[in-house]
Amino acid sequence: MRALRRAPITGTPSAGRADPAPSRLKYRLQRWMLTRGVRSGLRYGLPLVAILGGIAGYFADQTRRGDVLAQIYAIRDAVEQHPEFMVSVMAIDGADTAVSSDIRDVLSLDLPISRFDLDLEGLRDQIVALDPIKSASVRFRPGGILQVDVEERTPTVVWRTHEGLQLLDESGVHVAELGHRALHPNLPLVAGAGADMQVPEALRLMRSARPLGARLRGLVRVGKRRWDVVLDRGQRVMLPEDAPVAALERMLAVDQVKDLLERDVAVVDMRVPSRMTVRMSDAALTDWWRIKELNSDGVSR
Repeated sequence: MRALRRAPITGTPSAGRADPAPSRLKYRLQRWMLTRGVRSGLRYGLPLVAILGGIAGYFADQTRRGDVLAQIYAIRDAVEQHPEFMVSVMAIDGADTAVSSDIRDVLSLDLPISRFDLDLEGLRDQIVALDPIKSASVRFRPGGILQVDVEERTPTVVWRTHEGLQLLDESGVHVAELGHRALHPNLPLVAGAGADMQVPEALRLMRSARPLGARLRGLVRVGKRRWDVVLDRGQRVMLPEDAPVAALERMLAVDQVKDLLERDVAVVDMRVPSRMTVRMSDAALTDWWRIKELNSDGVSR
């Protein structure tokens, strides 16, 4: 028996057999396909792109888009017009009849109306813009009720201007027009340009002038800088620009001791804090000159 000879082993594959190792390009492609990002893109990205492409292709037609939007609007209207979301009544608390009527006029709501069509913040801003309203809140109540709670401004002073009489609150904000002074006879009266800007100071002067009682007629703002206190019998107290309350209290102390305002005095000038100047009335000046002339005639004789 003849012994089989083995082929010599060399580094080169035998002829006719393919190299099982992948090529360099195929190897890199296989490695690239094994990365997480590529696998996720193939698993999720391609289906998503296909879906979005289909949707875009469907909505590319204007008729289809119109049909879909019409269905969406119909569903939205059905939800908004549901009885549970409808407002049929507006209740206003904290305002009198006239102010309530003004609120209803400025809002101009066509009830019933859906809650989704109401801007509560915008409604509140419209209400607060009214002169008599100091603050307001707007909210929904069960039962289809739009609840409006308001706080009205309280008239504190009457301001006399060239246009007429106006009611102001404690901070000088306009409240309403006043047709006749007799409608609010107990409110203090202020006058002059710029008086509305100094209402808090005017109120302090009014409190200090309480000892004058019914003699006090009001305050006049002079040159937008200072106040004059107007009394009956044509008397007037001229106050300084700075510390007018203290000056008025000093004058009242002198009046309490010497009955200054009970005399024939037309003006008490307190504009210079260290000196009080008194101006006599015309009748008192006439009498004074007459007495002086009589005394002069008596001396000459």
